[in-house]
Amino acid sequence: MADEVKKWSEIKINVGLDAENMPIDIQWASVDGPDGPELQSAKAFLLSIFDRETKDTLRIDLWTKQMQVIEMDRFMFQTLRALADTYYKATQNAELAADMQRFVQYFGEKTEIIPKGGQK
Repeated sequence: MADEVKKWSEIKINVGLDAENMPIDIQWASVDGPDGPELQSAKAFLLSIFDRETKDTLRIDLWTKQMQVIEMDRFMFQTLRALADTYYKATQNAELAADMQRFVQYFGEKTEIIPKGGQK
């Protein structure tokens, strides 16, 4: 049966909070991750989950106090680029995916992540 679960994989995310409940440490691990089940340090994460029943997107967006603006610019640039790629893979809508990539290019140039007229 094609829709039968063959394996479950778990992703673990730990968020260390200060006295004001602001994130100061983020760690994540996955058995299937690049470094195995060992906890890895991070400065930010974005999580979007599409609810099967309500058709709403649930989100958790967190970043640590140590995250610098230039790092957030790079994080957003890379995330937007990946979203455009994912959208194309899921829909095969080349025209809209190309429009999204044009915005990614614009965003990268405006934040100076890439030089004007530079490569993605």
